[in-house]
Amino acid sequence: MEDRKYRQHGYQDSDRDRGPREQREPQKPKGPRPPIDITGPRLPRLVQSVAASRCWNCATMLLEGTDFKSNCVKCHAPLHCCKQCSHFEPSTRFQCLKPIPVRVAYKDQPNECELFDQRVTVARDTSAPPAPMHTNGSRVYEPRSANDARAAFDNLFKK
Repeated sequence: MEDRKYRQHGYQDSDRDRGPREQREPQKPKGPRPPIDITGPRLPRLVQSVAASRCWNCATMLLEGTDFKSNCVKCHAPLHCCKQCSHFEPSTRFQCLKPIPVRVAYKDQPNECELFDQRVTVARDTSAPPAPMHTNGSRVYEPRSANDARAAFDNLFKK
């Protein structure tokens, strides 16, 4: 230990070289760690998935039973076109996964393809989760600001 210029501990130190200073440090308690929160673990918020069809141009969610012979209600893009089809794949021959005899030149224009199948995407449901229920059946709403919380607290003790 005397051959080193500085006295920092490092990779060359071993357990036998430790002096009384290192022995004075408190030892960690053995056994399982106590829980941080005494109320128990939090339950994860499970994210639901939603299967829906969206417009190829503006990504507006299309309602169930939408007529694909019409146009999008938001951007007025044609819905019965190659870009809205589930078989559309730009890296394949004629940009279609199905064997078609003739290439469709304009993929964003309406066509009369018999192989058309609407594209359905699966995404996370981003809507707010339903409010939790009390045991008596009433809903619990979380406050949006500190003033709302204070008003809710004051309302508890009004006569």
